[in-house]
Order: sequence, then structure tokens, then C-alpha cells
Amino acid sequence: MVVPDILLRQEVQGWGAKVIDRLARDLKDSFPDMRGWSSSNLKYMRFFAQHCPDGKFGQQPADQLPWFHIVILLTKLDNPADRDWYSAQVVQHGWSRTTLELNIKNRLHLRQGTAVSNFVARLPSPDSALAHDTLKDPYLFDFLGLGDDAHEREIESGLIRHITRFLLELGAGFAFVGRQFRLEVAGDEFFIDLLFYHTRLKCYVVIELKATVFKPEHAGQLNFYLAAVDAQVKAEDDKPTIGLLLCKQQNRLVAEYALSGIEKPIGVAEYQLLRNLPEMLGRNLPSIAEIEAELAGMWEIWMKSHDRRPTRTGNSWLTGWHWLCVDGSGFGVHAS
Repeated sequence: MVVPDILLRQEVQGWGAKVIDRLARDLKDSFPDMRGWSSSNLKYMRFFAQHCPDGKFGQQPADQLPWFHIVILLTKLDNPADRDWYSAQVVQHGWSRTTLELNIKNRLHLRQGTAVSNFVARLPSPDSALAHDTLKDPYLFDFLGLGDDAHEREIESGLIRHITRFLLELGAGFAFVGRQFRLEVAGDEFFIDLLFYHTRLKCYVVIELKATVFKPEHAGQLNFYLAAVDAQVKAEDDKPTIGLLLCKQQNRLVAEYALSGIEKPIGVAEYQLLRNLPEMLGRNLPSIAEIEAELAGMWEIWMKSHDRRPTRTGNSWLTGWHWLCVDGSGFGVHAS
């Protein structure tokens, strides 16, 4: 009865009456042992009552969602259709509040189920649809702290070091099996970058990393790995192994053509190590040349103030300066 009462009082008394603030104080006085009567919380309740009068996010009744999940959906998303999508995912996968916030921040609804694949032609229904919805494009690996010039082995090592974040980015159902998983075929050794098992798809998932633009021959290599896993690793009750090729960049049409002639089920998606900066922020950041000029100027000032002249042996400056740091407040020279 609290929320309808808020709406009624505001309609009758108007906004200037500070209805919510007064009601919050009254509720706290009346129910001192209960929590949740803050003004901000009542405002969220009012907002929910106004925008979801049937008490639902799409097909999801609100009582299936924890209250603070509802608050996140209300405050982080403006589009009702997006709220409906994320609320369904929360109910289906049991996301925590942190996971929900992270997926909204990473715009999962625009990436889920967008990878190029041949699943429709290579997997029976409904497995093909489930596999398609499992993959995304692009995958965001900015938590690795690597630059765009990182090599495949660096990325692979970083993903294993941050396996929890990696599994979170892959999505629900992925279980890590091994890195550089060894296969032997006719006396020759082959090593899969990353091997997973998907608990909902009931199959192994082979992930290959390519720190280059997608090339059709990459799909052929992955097709070979899938055939070997099906023959040597897959159990009789496992479903066919699927592959995910993660590359630095892809041309979707080239990927579609390449996969059309591949026997095994494969998806192709890009990964991003660095996210694009907002345009305004990018304009305000100094260029490398500007940073170098600033450092050179500070170096000259420091040298003059200490009446020192640099001598150099190899690549080391043999002077009294110790190290130089760049932080959020600017540049600083620290002397030894």
C-alpha cells in the first residue's frame, strides 16, 4: 500500500509538498526495526509502480527478482525492451547484482548471439539455436591490461590468469578443461589453445586465438582440431564438439564463405583488448609527442635546478635522477 499511497499523495498535494521525504521519516518512526524506508528507495518504488504497473519486466514477475536487481534495471537502463531482456537473463542464469551491472556496462544485449557461425547447417534444432545464442561478438578482454599488439600466447596466458573474468565473459555454462591441450594424431603432436566443456550444450568447446585478421585457413585448422577431439576425447553421450575462433578482426562475409564449406560446427568472433575511448575524452588526452615534449622540458628544468650535466653509458643516464612517474596529477621527477 505504500507505493499507491505515494502516487496518490503526490497527485493531490503536488511535488512541492516533499511527500516522499515526509513519508520516509514516518515509516522509519513507525517501523524502526525494518530497513528499506530511505527516500531514495521509496523513489525507486514509485518509479517502478509508474513504469511497471503490472508488476512485471516483460514476462518476468518482479517477485522473481531481488529488489536491488530491480533498482539496477531501473537506474541503469532507459529502454523497457532492454530491461525485459536483462531481467529474463537474471532469472534464467541466476546472475548476481555485480554480474548484472557488469553485463549492462558491457552492453551484452548487443553482443549476445551475434557471432558468425555455421551452426544452423551443422547442428540439429534446438541445439543450433542454443549454440548460436551462447556465442557473442565481440568478446571484451580489456581486463587483461594488454595492448592491441599483444601476441596470441600473451593473450592466452592472461586469460588463464584471469580465468574468473574470462569465464564471466564467455557466459553461463562454460567449464575450463585445459590450456595447450595435447592431441596426438598418427604420431604428430597438436596443441589446442583452450578447451572447455559446456554444461548446457553437453559438448566440448575448442577455442583458438588468432592475433591477426581472420583468414579462411584458420577455419580449416580448427575443423581438424574438432575432428580430433570428437574422435579421441568426446564421450559417447557427449554432443558434437563446437569451435570458437577468436580473432583480432574479421570480415563477416569472408567468415561466412569460409564456414559454409566446413564440416564441423564453428563460430567466428572478434575480441577487443582495448575499448574505444569516448570521443571527447580521446580529444583531451595528450599525444605521445606532447608527453615526450613535456618530459623533455621537465628534464631540462630539473637538470638546471640541480646544476648537473648528463653523462650516458649504453642506454643508462648516469646522473642523480632516479625515476620519473606519470600519474593522474601530472608528471614528477624523483631524484636519488
